[in-house]
Amino acid sequence: MEKLVISGLHVAVGGLEILKGVDIEIGRGEIHALMGPNGSGKSTLGYAIMGHPSYEVTAGTIELVDADGTRHNVLEMEADQRARAGIFLAFQRPMSIPGVRLADFLRHAVTNVRNPDRKEGHELLPMREFRSELKAKMSELEMDSDFARRYVNDGFSGGEMKRAEILQLAMLRPRFAVLDETDSGLDADAVRLASQSIAKIGGSDMGVMGILIITHHEQLLEHNIPHRTHVMLGGRIVESGGPELANELHKRGYERIRTAYPEAAADEQAMTAPAHGSLATAT
Repeated sequence: MEKLVISGLHVAVGGLEILKGVDIEIGRGEIHALMGPNGSGKSTLGYAIMGHPSYEVTAGTIELVDADGTRHNVLEMEADQRARAGIFLAFQRPMSIPGVRLADFLRHAVTNVRNPDRKEGHELLPMREFRSELKAKMSELEMDSDFARRYVNDGFSGGEMKRAEILQLAMLRPRFAVLDETDSGLDADAVRLASQSIAKIGGSDMGVMGILIITHHEQLLEHNIPHRTHVMLGGRIVESGGPELANELHKRGYERIRTAYPEAAADEQAMTAPAHGSLATAT
């Protein structure tokens, strides 16, 4: 089985250690949920996997493992190389790109991911082939075709930004996808729609992917039942279980977790203290 394997991962931001030894293994075809209080390090894990330059990996490994057991050191790859290798990150707060139409953005991105050895200036995916596929994916996701003519995230509502991220996920066909709080800022109906759309992509003929869903809420998991649920507190994964763990956290919060893991709870308090407030909002 192809896997994304993270072992003993330590990550610092601005000199402050955020992740303190994270271990997680995601097989292709598996859905994992990562839950935890604000400031616990969930988003930091996503950015570290994708190679954000502000997130310094100080120890540990991130590896892609092929079906034949060949291991690839992700930390040696630039962010664009990680994307070409089949890793995808849906941002919690996607940036806007005024003047760049979503369809044009997707055509360039899809071309580079599917043809990783393509040189700058070489031909893009044929327009007719690309339009046909884009139209089919948008239909599958119940999206208006006019949406692709708009500038990337420019003037988009929160729900539209998340829908654009999901469309990118469908078109890029990654091996492994990290969805960073795709439900953030959405009302109940929009979260349900996002959950259904992610499930449609996973169940389509685009190929099996491994998915890590970073979320505070159970609703995004309604149509994407996790094989494993992980709880992050104070920069480490303190507990893992099945979908029933996500249900417990949704209903009861994190008090039991904090009581059971006092050292991690103390680290959580330190990480979210006022002096580190600007860093805590990024984790």
